[in-house]
Amino acid sequence: MKSVHEPSCYSQNVIADSYIVPQCIVAPRSLGALMALYEGNFLKLSGLTPMLPPERLAAASRTVSTSPHDLDLHLVVDSVTRYTLDLRLSYHFEDAAGWVADPDLRIRVYLDARMVEVLGWINAPRHDTLRQLMNDSSRELDRRWSKNIMFGKWLDYLQDMGHRFRSPAPAAA
Repeated sequence: MKSVHEPSCYSQNVIADSYIVPQCIVAPRSLGALMALYEGNFLKLSGLTPMLPPERLAAASRTVSTSPHDLDLHLVVDSVTRYTLDLRLSYHFEDAAGWVADPDLRIRVYLDARMVEVLGWINAPRHDTLRQLMNDSSRELDRRWSKNIMFGKWLDYLQDMGHRFRSPAPAAA
């Protein structure tokens, strides 16, 4: 029998998460709410990709999720430590200059804390709304809140489109 902490299906994670009793009430855009957002995004990302033990992954490993309803979704492992994974998640578009990754999100997965944080974009996003998210907020907390709310909504969308990653393949030598 699987533990409720062992993510095997997105819906099981959501159900298990609904039984969590908050220790306190947190205000939107507060540090506590941001941490709850990071935890929720971990559950959503776990529904898209198996959270493998980091010793089974290597930096520069990659995988692609295909969906009949959406563009191919690319996942690259940038770095691996015992407790964290640094990932990139993006679509790839053909441009006059070649292939462009957009949005090219840098994500840090905290395996021990079961949280996911958007660190930023590799390149400036091509979409106006994403560029606005990068520049609008004057407070660091507001910038983090905006990036991670957007990421959570994108993860919901990706789940709805049927995306699911398998284990990342090691990079070619």
